[in-house]
Amino acid sequence: MTTSSTPRVWWKTAVGLVLTGLMLFPVYWMINVSFTRDQDMRATPPHLFPTNGTLDGYRAVLDQQLPYLGTSFLVGLGTVALTVALAAPAGYALAKLRPPGGTALSFVLLIAQMIPGIIMAMGFYAIYLSLGVLNTLPGLILADSTLAVPFAVLIFTAFMSGIPDELLQAAVVDGAGRLRTFWSVVLPVSRNSIVTVSLFAFLWSWSDFIFASTLAGGGDRQPITLGIYHYIGNNNQQWNAIMATAVVASIPAAVLLILAQRYVSMGVTAGAVKD
Repeated sequence: MTTSSTPRVWWKTAVGLVLTGLMLFPVYWMINVSFTRDQDMRATPPHLFPTNGTLDGYRAVLDQQLPYLGTSFLVGLGTVALTVALAAPAGYALAKLRPPGGTALSFVLLIAQMIPGIIMAMGFYAIYLSLGVLNTLPGLILADSTLAVPFAVLIFTAFMSGIPDELLQAAVVDGAGRLRTFWSVVLPVSRNSIVTVSLFAFLWSWSDFIFASTLAGGGDRQPITLGIYHYIGNNNQQWNAIMATAVVASIPAAVLLILAQRYVSMGVTAGAVKD
């Protein structure tokens, strides 16, 4: 039985490796082109490896794109903080306090995720223009948070629903109120859901282009998506610099995914209740 199943396992592994290689090839080609010299860009056949590699593209990117990267970090961190601050209490209320109309609110949050971003961007533009917060970081953070909060509330609700009621009742017996129970018991147990929500909120704000171009396109502080857009428009022949920009912009997202993947996959109540 073991001998017959071994070739099948290797066959599946081989297919998985081939498919993974095909999916990751564009990423490899992006990195390859970022190190390729301009005169080698149209070589026939194309170079599969940067035999005469250059760092000119990365030097150009670091000289011009660092302000955009800094703005994206600020917007991403602000979006994460606002999303968690709003969604965690809402998820706790829907999961454990069960307020009247909670089911309808969950349905509304689900519907809110189906609204096209361009429609929301136009609405925000009209509101921000009248309030005078157009082309500002707080305005962009608030807009990006509207994409993350509905999803985050649903995630928190699903995670917190799995917290044993006995754990919360024990806190009440010890004299903790609802706010203290939420802060001292629910949030520590919900670490994995917080990491999951923070990761998605940061990635959404980091990769946002619609809100950035609509609400911050005329300001002095623009995120990296606009930096790449302007850079491609101004340097459409310098492909090594363009690809280097894409590589640099992809590094934070890749690092976060690697660091947070085990928290996303772990159970929310792991270790909360001892057997």
